[in-house]
Amino acid sequence: MPVLVGIAGGTGSGKTSFAQKIQDRVGADLCLNLNQDSYYKDGSTLDPAAQAAINYDHPDAFDTPLLVGDLRDLKAGRPVPHLTYDHASYSRKVLPDPLTPRPVMILEGLLVLVEEPLRRLMDIKLFIDTDSDVRILRRLQRDLKERGRSFESVTKQYLESVRPMHLEFVEPSKRYADLIVPEGAENAVALEAVVARIQSMLRL
Repeated sequence: MPVLVGIAGGTGSGKTSFAQKIQDRVGADLCLNLNQDSYYKDGSTLDPAAQAAINYDHPDAFDTPLLVGDLRDLKAGRPVPHLTYDHASYSRKVLPDPLTPRPVMILEGLLVLVEEPLRRLMDIKLFIDTDSDVRILRRLQRDLKERGRSFESVTKQYLESVRPMHLEFVEPSKRYADLIVPEGAENAVALEAVVARIQSMLRL
């Protein structure tokens, strides 16, 4: 049975970097990385006002039953559609190459520990705990450079939805974690512990 690792944490906490370091240590050929963002509900048919009102930091923005179903299929050895979400068109799309199961599957996302059906499927639950000032600076840099957004729009979104949703949903979900990882990918001791645990589970 594949090992499913769940990695949660606030925006800019370092979830992707920690997942990548696990993959590097365990072996890229053994790992499949999944992102909760690929399972946003399709909003392409909504009117512009409804699209603008989507709160991407709230649990309701995700198609969690679909994600749970796909994870169950992967754990059972069955391939699933390779999804991605296009923010520009508010649409969830299926990429040509399906995702095939691998011995280690890593699911990362803001709210992966919030939903109990997701937690039940996880063999290892991690929460990346990074200071809020570091996280907002990382998010600001990412959105300005990579997504071409204005300082004003990033600040408005952070204050109106990102921060309140973090306090309401993301931060409290750390109590479900098997391991809380301060400083994310820079925490070599935590990384060693997680990799050792994965490797021991693979040998069982």
